[in-house]
Amino acid sequence: MSTDAHPVLSLQDVHLSLNGNTGRVRILQEISLDVQRGETLALIGPSGSGKSSLLMVMGGLEQATSGRVTAMGEDLTRLDEDALAQFRRNHMGVVFQSFHLIPTMTALENVATPLELAGEYDAFDRARAELDAVGLGHRCDHMPAQMSGGEQQRVALARAVVSRPDILLADEPTGNLDQANGAQVMDLLFDLRDRHASTLVMVTHAPDLAARCDRTVRLRDGLIQPEDTREAAE
Repeated sequence: MSTDAHPVLSLQDVHLSLNGNTGRVRILQEISLDVQRGETLALIGPSGSGKSSLLMVMGGLEQATSGRVTAMGEDLTRLDEDALAQFRRNHMGVVFQSFHLIPTMTALENVATPLELAGEYDAFDRARAELDAVGLGHRCDHMPAQMSGGEQQRVALARAVVSRPDILLADEPTGNLDQANGAQVMDLLFDLRDRHASTLVMVTHAPDLAARCDRTVRLRDGLIQPEDTREAAE
């Protein structure tokens, strides 16, 4: 892990409140956290503790109610939606539990999409290389519905890293998979992180996945609990 003095991600006194059925609900409170370049960090805690919301705030997919979120030295809280989208396209890859593939596109087209949006001339060559890297070079022309859940998540991993992101965010990347597929995706996730030298932040309930990270941050009721390196996930 790098000892770069400047964190790649920094949250300062971040709060998040959202409208619920009974009024405003406090999701995150008093979140201050730095993530160093090259670090692997697991966000753990009970269901409803705010883990996924914190990950979304880190990626600019959810706007903090107050506080400051900085990524790669850029204050995300000052950017509008278009600027946030461009920042994510240039610097971040995101993997969701439910894959979020475009159902009308082939595996190759799904992976190439971020590069096409960025105007990269070699989008399909690089997409094909990433599908080869996750063992799906033979599935380039298949639609998501023609693939298993494990294969779809591997396509999602390829799409997340094809832009060679500085920051890789993963929300329960093995949550919808059986044990065998989950283990395979877990290995691929760390292999891809190493290959692209990305900083990895993930939400997980899997103790073995959290144990592979450099550090864990435990949340409860929207608050960060005292830190414990390599603490087991709930």
